[in-house]
Amino acid sequence: MGRLFGTDGVRGVANVDLTAELALGLSVAAAHVLGEAGSFEGHRPVAVVGRDPRASGEFLEAAVVAGLASAGVDVLLVGVLPTPAVAFLTAELEADLGVMLSASHNAMPDNGVKFLARGGHKLDDELEERIEAVYEEHRTGAPWDRPTGGGVGRVRSYDEGFERYVSHLVGVLPNRLDGLKVVLDEAHGAASLVSPEVFTRAGAEIVTIGAEPDGLNINDGCGSTHLGKLQAAVLEHGADLGIAHDGDADRCLAVDHTGEEVDGDQIMAVLALAMRERGVLRADTVVATVMSNLGFKLAMEREGLSLIQTAVGDRYVLEEMKEHGYALGGEQSGHVIISDHATTGDGTLTGLLLAARVAQTGRTLKDLAGVMVRLPQVLVNVPDVDRTRVGSSVELAAAVAEAERELGATGRVLLRPSGTEPLVRVMVEAADIDQARSVAGRLADVVKSALG
Repeated sequence: MGRLFGTDGVRGVANVDLTAELALGLSVAAAHVLGEAGSFEGHRPVAVVGRDPRASGEFLEAAVVAGLASAGVDVLLVGVLPTPAVAFLTAELEADLGVMLSASHNAMPDNGVKFLARGGHKLDDELEERIEAVYEEHRTGAPWDRPTGGGVGRVRSYDEGFERYVSHLVGVLPNRLDGLKVVLDEAHGAASLVSPEVFTRAGAEIVTIGAEPDGLNINDGCGSTHLGKLQAAVLEHGADLGIAHDGDADRCLAVDHTGEEVDGDQIMAVLALAMRERGVLRADTVVATVMSNLGFKLAMEREGLSLIQTAVGDRYVLEEMKEHGYALGGEQSGHVIISDHATTGDGTLTGLLLAARVAQTGRTLKDLAGVMVRLPQVLVNVPDVDRTRVGSSVELAAAVAEAERELGATGRVLLRPSGTEPLVRVMVEAADIDQARSVAGRLADVVKSALG
């Protein structure tokens, strides 16, 4: 069996790759493994289960609940809430694990299962591998140890989760948003109710788009992967800024008052300076991935801040932050982690703090984001190739070496297999956009020929 867990849980086409049977079996295995790991500490275990609005989340939620309850885990159903809300509630309620059903920014036919450990933290590789091993062992014939009678788990709705999460977000704001006009694009996703409520309570005048989920329209031409509608709405309504989330609202991208995109690197740059000013940017350090723009690194150096870069994936950023106690980290894609207030990327929290900086300084987001200048960066996704051979192809290695020689010290090349989709990502950075496009195109062709 190939590895089921990717960089963000188990993900695939719902009812094809991710079936009810798989969701149920993984949930039972997770209950057994986390119990053996000592998370349950001898008491009756409790799980928080949430989902985004995808239609497939309804049957997958039922399967996960069945698996957990059959393993003796009591389940608190929080309904449609963002991933960071489920993480927050897992910690706040001192639950033994959390489960979120979402495929994040992926299109509607996909779905995913994300497990969270006690405290609302993502599982490390070792725990995921143990869950897979237990699942496979029992899938091939070994019987589950099943409780009976009063030993089976009980299931109830926990409707208070919405209010507890909203109150938490409003409570961490350093200042109110009165006087700001903000457009919110909720991607017809998990934050469609939460985000407008939070921004309104914080004092902002809001315009909301992409906030009418019907189970089928999540991420469809809207949200953080499709900023066009948000850019148009910001200009139409004369807003100070726009905030875009993805399907499970663990990421945030922004748009300034002129309609220009403000990406995750720029958001982190703005927040880093704000946090340093408040004395909460520990060790004056920010954690980002190797995908961050070179302009971000140069800006942090110029401002006297340290930048630590990790492998791609917010889990690796989190690991570095947890190990050394850093307060801010994230990805160019908009996963931003503020560890004093969240255990994972939280798009609503990120958007709130970005808006709070605009309100506090009286400066435009465009001006604030100008602390860094993005160098031209081209990203090409190459589908339908064997992503497992990225690191072993001699032909590809030679092409990369040639490209790096051509770019010299003014650019860089990064090739990596996607952790969530069947494709290889080719990223090229250069001082000149035409050169970046040319090099990226040539490398994409080599990827197709060498790995196709």
